[in-house]
Amino acid sequence: MALRILKTVRQMAQPVASALGGQQRQELIHTTPACWEIRKLARLRVVDNSDLGKKAMAEGRPPRCIHVYNKRGVGLIGDKVLVAIKGQMKKGILVGLKQNQKPKQPKFDSNNLVLIDDNGSPLGTRIHVPIPTILRTILKEKTLAKGADYTKVLAIASRYV
Repeated sequence: MALRILKTVRQMAQPVASALGGQQRQELIHTTPACWEIRKLARLRVVDNSDLGKKAMAEGRPPRCIHVYNKRGVGLIGDKVLVAIKGQMKKGILVGLKQNQKPKQPKFDSNNLVLIDDNGSPLGTRIHVPIPTILRTILKEKTLAKGADYTKVLAIASRYV
């Protein structure tokens, strides 16, 4: 199967090489699907009204994920991540994702993030987008287990889906 795909790619690259005056140049085609998961270097969207988040989104340089704080290395709703934003490293909580979700969890158009400080309190005072109601149970469990107070993130949310 892999040999057949490689032959097809080479056959498609031959007309490109002949159009360039006989130079031997191959064009490779990506055969892997796009990654919809939150991994390293994934772009995120800040949805709270923190100054740092507003400036980064206004400049068109969204924060990028550096590390996901769980065992799998793939971020899900309610997971804590480390992001690079405006040359700084900040922590945040994922409140909405593009990837396919479990049943009764909404799928969003963008990967949403709320910035927090080290003890779990949010940097902003309001969240602009609706957040999933399942996040209430997820963050309450993590508050009891980790000792950080993630319930403040729930308190500044204005709408739930």
